Amino acid sequence: MQLPLNALRMFDAAARHLNLTHAAQELHVTQAAVSQHIRRLEDWLGHPLFKRLPRGLALTDEGQSLWPVVQDSLGRLERAFTQLRDEHPREVLTLGVVGTFAVGWLLPRLPAFEAQHPQIDLRLQTHNNRVDLNAEGLDAAIRFGDGAWPGLQADLLVQAPLTPLCAPTIAERLRQPGDLRGQPLLRSFRSGEWEQWCLSTGLPPLRATGPMFDSSIALAEAAALGAGVALLPPAMFAHLLRAGRLVQPFATTVPAGAYWFTTPKTRPAWPALTQLRQWLLQQAA
Repeated sequence: MQLPLNALRMFDAAARHLNLTHAAQELHVTQAAVSQHIRRLEDWLGHPLFKRLPRGLALTDEGQSLWPVVQDSLGRLERAFTQLRDEHPREVLTLGVVGTFAVGWLLPRLPAFEAQHPQIDLRLQTHNNRVDLNAEGLDAAIRFGDGAWPGLQADLLVQAPLTPLCAPTIAERLRQPGDLRGQPLLRSFRSGEWEQWCLSTGLPPLRATGPMFDSSIALAEAAALGAGVALLPPAMFAHLLRAGRLVQPFATTVPAGAYWFTTPKTRPAWPALTQLRQWLLQQAA
């Protein structure tokens, strides 16, 4: 069987962008060439791979089934050719990382990983806990949650219970949980966190009326600047606690979730991915 490799490359680009113009720009060909190759591939397979929409494309069921296989195969070919052409081959590994974990845990440890695994070309893409490995071309992702994501293998890295953190000037006024009354309570996009923490201390629920943030990094920075008190995982902001920019006034914490290393169950592991997983688990232990 003679595989239509050019058509598969164009199918992969079109599936990632869901737009023929963007796929053509990436591959430095015309939009007509991309469209022609995809139609030939669909004729060869006997199935449509895309639904043509007024604006862009959508994968059919057949396209969604084929794309991960094509993406994995092209990635393996690229890595193999890179190794053959390079006197000192490096395996490219693209990792998606939720921003809080990247700044608070991973980045300080990266030099140790690079020293231990110089053959791995690690590329990081930060996200806000909303990530699609296949659509974004990621080999793996670190995310926050309960570890239950359909179709993904999840390895526990770091538990991240929440507790109030604030600037030193505010912490001076907080001797007991009830002292939080009247303080601006900063909020994340996850509702109910302040109520849960108050319940764990026996304190009647406090009304959080401070600004809402969609990023824990921005939330921590606002707290450090004195904008209010934030519920945050101290394990991810040890650098701000050590520097004295944030203070933890109370010992009480509440479980909120954990950070997990996730990979697709259907995608076979390869050396660089296995080594990164093992290193992360060792560091977390």
